[in-house]
Amino acid sequence: MVILGIDPGVATVGFGAIRAEGGSQTMLRCGVISTPADMRLAARLKQIYDDLLQLIDMFKPDVIAIEELFFNTNLKTGISVAHGRGAILLAGETRGIPMYEYTPLQVKQAVAGYGRADKKQVMEMVRRLLRLEQAASPDDASDALAIAICHARFAGSILYQHNGEATCSTI
Repeated sequence: MVILGIDPGVATVGFGAIRAEGGSQTMLRCGVISTPADMRLAARLKQIYDDLLQLIDMFKPDVIAIEELFFNTNLKTGISVAHGRGAILLAGETRGIPMYEYTPLQVKQAVAGYGRADKKQVMEMVRRLLRLEQAASPDDASDALAIAICHARFAGSILYQHNGEATCSTI
């Protein structure tokens, strides 16, 4: 299964494509989509959308895993990230790719085994899990790989609806 992990934003969108087979994952490529700060917001969103369509066409992912929006303290940054997520979700929907969303806590738990792991711990675990010589760079690309790894680890689980409540069962 090819998974395209996305760390959303507007100035920088991290992406990481991995192949997950059995219990192991291999990095195909990672990087960032960058948009200039002096560009109009609508033009930046169109660039993100167009670039993401190119990535989808290049890697032909089975799924897209994206980080859920998380508002910490800066509402303005959160709104900006929400704009970027919209362009990303639209690109995935346009190509008919199933999309899965994960919270930062879920990603850290899946990759580092601890939901409160710091950025360096997560980056090191991404490096180890993907058997990379050095940590993926920049941080946004490493975060996107972590999101893809998170999905690979959850992909063996099926979500069941029972009396209106979701329960998870591992195959």
